Amino acid sequence: MPLTVEKRQELVKQYQRNDKDTGSCEVQVALLTEQIQSMTGHLKTHRLDNHSRRGLEAMVSKRTRLLTYLRNTDAGRYKALIERLGLRK
Repeated sequence: MPLTVEKRQELVKQYQRNDKDTGSCEVQVALLTEQIQSMTGHLKTHRLDNHSRRGLEAMVSKRTRLLTYLRNTDAGRYKALIERLGLRK
């Protein structure tokens, strides 16, 4: 379930704000979104895996906190990010 190095580098390159950016909110949210999608697929087949469910809830909570921070600091970047990731409808 962890992201491969190639997939992680691809996501960082896609969402980074400059050449040396690896930890901005956009990058962190994109990585968490990818992990959440992977974990959701795992939990559809393994319904009783409560340890993974707890990890999923922690990731969703962290992503929510990052998005709230981004919305409060720069609404334009927030709107662009959720549109690119397809999080809200």
